[in-house]
Amino acid sequence: MNILQRIKALWQENPILRKIAKNFGYLFSSNIISSAISMLQGIFSVRLLGVAGFGTLGTITVFATTINKLTSFRMGELVIKFVGQFHENEEKEKAAAVFKLASLTEFVASIVAFALIWVLAPFGAEFFAKDASLAPWFIIYGLIILANMFSESSTGLLQFFDRFKNMAGVNILQSIVTLILIIVAWWLKTGLQGILIAYLVGKIIHAVGLAIAAQVAAVQVWGKRWWGARLKSIAPNRKELVRFAVSTNINSTLSLISRDSIILWLSYFSVPEQVGYFKLASALTNYIQIPMAPLPQATYPELARAVARKTWSEFKNILKQGSQIAGAYSIMVAMGLLVLGKFFIRIVYGAEMVPSYDSLIIMLLGIVFANIVFWARSALLSFGLADYATKVNILVTIVSVIGYILLLPSLGHIGAAIMLSIANILGNSLVVQKVFRMIKQAESESALTQAIS
Repeated sequence: MNILQRIKALWQENPILRKIAKNFGYLFSSNIISSAISMLQGIFSVRLLGVAGFGTLGTITVFATTINKLTSFRMGELVIKFVGQFHENEEKEKAAAVFKLASLTEFVASIVAFALIWVLAPFGAEFFAKDASLAPWFIIYGLIILANMFSESSTGLLQFFDRFKNMAGVNILQSIVTLILIIVAWWLKTGLQGILIAYLVGKIIHAVGLAIAAQVAAVQVWGKRWWGARLKSIAPNRKELVRFAVSTNINSTLSLISRDSIILWLSYFSVPEQVGYFKLASALTNYIQIPMAPLPQATYPELARAVARKTWSEFKNILKQGSQIAGAYSIMVAMGLLVLGKFFIRIVYGAEMVPSYDSLIIMLLGIVFANIVFWARSALLSFGLADYATKVNILVTIVSVIGYILLLPSLGHIGAAIMLSIANILGNSLVVQKVFRMIKQAESESALTQAIS
């Protein structure tokens, strides 16, 4: 049986897989369109700004994202976990109260994050962008944090209620608007400021669109007065909610240090040109991650439902069949980038960007592995083990920071690519092992319960 026949058989025998595929299809279509548009955005940006300017652009945008994640409690994951738990048990007021609490928490965290950007902008401009005059633009771009004050909780609610079509539409709209504004900036030769404004407007559209869609979904499911849900209704679950939120925040912060802020590490230890090479290589990995990025979002709600129902065979089938499909695609695309990547970079982005190819190939090693086990973190969170993910991230963070200090000053973008792959392989391997142990333990407990009854 060839790969296509196997995929067809999996599709026919598993209705859960078909549901995941439907939701994935919305996000995949959105990502395909958005990635194609993003590639055009990158081409115009590189042609307008050059290697160093493109690197500076990445530094400013990642600085804001990093500060935002620093104060984030990953409300989307909390919403999926606990709204899902209460909704499955027909406890609608509790489900609505969780979403209300998540939204309020995210609002406060966003205010704190923007205040931090305001205070730290001069430091970021001087030590990362190597240009103190750019401090005001760090603050201006930081406005995306205020726009995103409900985006995590909104995304989580839309995912759980299968509103992936709404998410896809908002994503495409913001990509189109951003591209139009970048082309205008390129045409008028407005430089870095014009590109930053384009990204800022696109992000605001995306955030506001998600918030509106989530509010509509909440009204349709819980009624117009859902906001009146009493927070005291979830008081008995307070410890569990706080533990989950704090664990995911710590986990997010550790990921921030070890992986998400890698451009800032590179900016500090190197020069904007090295950042430009790495930023382009990271952008090119989107070709292998286009269909993978939506998979955890589409899979997590189903895994959470399977854990709530204790249907372990269903849980394992989602993991196994997801890995088979993800692996086949990832390896195929990785081979294509290996063969054609250098030629593509030279023709599309210019000969000055060809050094990006080396870091691209190194990053693909870790990315292919991570794609194959794309479900790892979602499966772990489905068991409520956010604290274990934190422990893994502590180890990965220590290894990554040591690697950055040792490699980035001398190897630049190559060193960054090496450490990114190491972090992907090490972290995912440890999480996958824990997930399999939890499945085995859960199956044993279910068998014992059945035997007793």
